[in-house]
Amino acid sequence: MRFYELTALQLLDLYKKREAKPSEVIESIFERIYEDDRGLKCYLTLTPERALADAKILDLKLKNSDEFGVLFGIPTAVKDLISTRGIRTTCASKILENYVPVFDATVVKKLVESDFLMVGKTNMDEFAMGSSNENSAYGPVKNPWDITRVPGGSSGGSAAAVAAGHATVALGSDTGGSIRQPASFCGIVGLKPTYGFVSRYGLVAFASSLDQIGPMTRTVEDCALLLSVISGHDLLDSTSIKRESVDYLGSLRRDVKGIKVGVPKELSGEGIDGQVLAVFRAALARMEKIGVKVEETSLPNIKYALPAYYLIAPAEASSNLARYDGVKYGFRDDGASGIREMYRRTRAKGFGREVKRRIMLGTYALSAGYYDAYYGQAQKVRTLIIKDFSDAFSRYDLLVSPTSPSTAFKLGEKVDDPLNMYLSDICTIPVNLAGLPAISLPCGQSDGLPVGFQIIGPHFSEERILNAAYALERELGLNWTVK
Repeated sequence: MRFYELTALQLLDLYKKREAKPSEVIESIFERIYEDDRGLKCYLTLTPERALADAKILDLKLKNSDEFGVLFGIPTAVKDLISTRGIRTTCASKILENYVPVFDATVVKKLVESDFLMVGKTNMDEFAMGSSNENSAYGPVKNPWDITRVPGGSSGGSAAAVAAGHATVALGSDTGGSIRQPASFCGIVGLKPTYGFVSRYGLVAFASSLDQIGPMTRTVEDCALLLSVISGHDLLDSTSIKRESVDYLGSLRRDVKGIKVGVPKELSGEGIDGQVLAVFRAALARMEKIGVKVEETSLPNIKYALPAYYLIAPAEASSNLARYDGVKYGFRDDGASGIREMYRRTRAKGFGREVKRRIMLGTYALSAGYYDAYYGQAQKVRTLIIKDFSDAFSRYDLLVSPTSPSTAFKLGEKVDDPLNMYLSDICTIPVNLAGLPAISLPCGQSDGLPVGFQIIGPHFSEERILNAAYALERELGLNWTVK
């Protein structure tokens, strides 16, 4: 049996029926990884010894007990900016090349308590800064649908791993679309939860007011299952909201008839590829077929989201990345004659081009004489965007749009054009600025490449979003593992 093609729920069903063992499943996943000759480079660190040892323990548990963790024996990939005790966590950067944390992130602790199996740490854009996964210091990830194309970023390794059967589920992080955009490019499901609903303790920070960990899976059911495990309040995270997780899986099958959905014209018109728009609109028609009420609406200040984001996020990054100075931990250039030169040479050699670009942008935006004109103004725009969403949700239950303005583009196509690259996130960035939950699920193909459908909800409306996504997924009948 090709265990790597199965969903988490299908594997759990096999375990309960005693028709499979965790050791068989994890061996199947690693065989798939080792025998795949496409050079996808989904992982920076694989953990076969740990996974196989844990699987043997779960085999005994399966033999002697009927009590299983929620993710019992599920092969799981973890993005390489989430802290894992005793396992290298590099953020795909040379400056953290040999960093091994001494603690687990809260989400990883929850995975351990749920009896998961860790496959490894996935490749990504360096410090989560990128939309194509070409900014990794260890080489780009390739899209399993077409290895000449990008998988999206920054969680490209997690998306490609799930799509290719190199993991059953994965964790990613989303600062401006870094879960949803690669999910769209790789034809999987990716959810960015409400800000503060999943603990960020142990997540290496890019932009602290925007970052959020979330699930990446093949199906909406698996997404609901994984969210149930990782969400909930955490005393170790000062931004964590006091709101407990619920059984999202149990509420998926509610009737969606009568739900009111708004389609922001700013996210579904100019700037969106015509074929992507056609696939999106065809999916909208299928939503209407199952009883959802669809209307066009407007978010007038959304047009300012991209420039606001690229002031706020780099400003926060320049502050967060100041800790990588060659003194406390990580890479240090020892050839310098003094401390100032050591700082300069360490950061010059340790950081990649895109990270340096954003540090410089952020430092400039925060500098004396420019703070009010740039960073302060961007925060005011952010408030206007939050109000636009609030006004829209007074009239609609959900908002929908294409996840990305295009399908996966060619490797190297945009790497020397930062502005064109940044435009890849025009549909996803507003959600992060407002702290809202949103999901991407596949809704069809354009020229043989997946197209993503984004569903956005008010704060803490994950149940409603998952319910609508599940209904659309069933109506469309799409569930791919790339052969």
